[in-house]
Amino acid sequence: MTTIDWDAAADTFDEEPDHGLRDPAVRAAWAARMAGWLPDEPSDVLDLGCGTGSLALLAADQGHRVTAVDLSPRMTDAARAKLAGTGAEVLTGSAERPPVGQRRFDVVLVRHVLWALPDPEAALGGWAALLRPGGRLVIIEGVWNGTGLPARRLTEALAPLTVHVELERLSGEPALWGGPVDDERYALVARVAPPTRHQEVVDVHLILRRGDEILLARRAGTGYGDGLWNGPSGHVEDGEDVCQAMVRETSEEIGVALGREDLRVALVMQHRGPGGPPRTGWFFEAAYGSGGEPYNREPHKCSELAWYPLDALPRDVVAYCRAGIEAYRAGERFVIHWHEDGDPIGYDPGTPDRALSLPVTRTAT
Repeated sequence: MTTIDWDAAADTFDEEPDHGLRDPAVRAAWAARMAGWLPDEPSDVLDLGCGTGSLALLAADQGHRVTAVDLSPRMTDAARAKLAGTGAEVLTGSAERPPVGQRRFDVVLVRHVLWALPDPEAALGGWAALLRPGGRLVIIEGVWNGTGLPARRLTEALAPLTVHVELERLSGEPALWGGPVDDERYALVARVAPPTRHQEVVDVHLILRRGDEILLARRAGTGYGDGLWNGPSGHVEDGEDVCQAMVRETSEEIGVALGREDLRVALVMQHRGPGGPPRTGWFFEAAYGSGGEPYNREPHKCSELAWYPLDALPRDVVAYCRAGIEAYRAGERFVIHWHEDGDPIGYDPGTPDRALSLPVTRTAT
């Protein structure tokens, strides 16, 4: 925890006790409140509209790593002097668009700033985006002589941005203000969703071989990649393993009754479609003749089936499917294929190759 020389720091404080916290009793009251609003463990705190750095100094005194931002160079100069020796960073810039780049924080702290901004709701959205999963917004606001933001407005604005909002009424606590107040003053502590365990859809793909040819199906009526070719494929359902899913999907789509013994793992590929979430695909190889003659069992999802040479695939193939087949043809076993958001769904030779083959550990001899 940082040791603050409060007597030296007081020389740069504002004169008003509720802003500069020059009065030791006021300072102690705010320190106690801050301890409840901020995480117990040392965290990254962004103080926006920091003024001369009074609250930033309290956060630093409690062991947090502080970045303070204010639009006024005079204020930031005072804040740098006040925060000297704490390790805090002080930046000159707008509270609405703080100059922190891609950095993310555990806490965004804002006191008596939001009411003065032209679009408070937009500002809250931008600040929530600066938080790490599980982070919190600490907003201190009020209404003075009819000017300001009532708590209800901000609570409603925070509801779609966060998972929990706590309202603390501060008007009835004269220790925070250096004396009684008769207007609305409050704090909101709003928490964003904590990190969640990563989950992915698992899909299965069939490479049905007829000598040097493979079977492709043209998508239709699915809402994704319609008109493009891909191999017979589908999703693993709850309770299935990937082999069971491949056997089921093969029967449902092309009427071929495969057994687990007919399948060989061709490759495993983690892939992501443009603008979509990541998925993991298992590609299986099976030989033509195993399980019967293929035919189109789902004409509402597939307009036709056709055989194509493995080394002469059509151009109009779903891009990640083609990437998997090409990797299989090259003898790869583990591949990542990660679309950029602007990539087309279908294969386009003008798009950079997104496939990344992963090396395989060989058993020592």
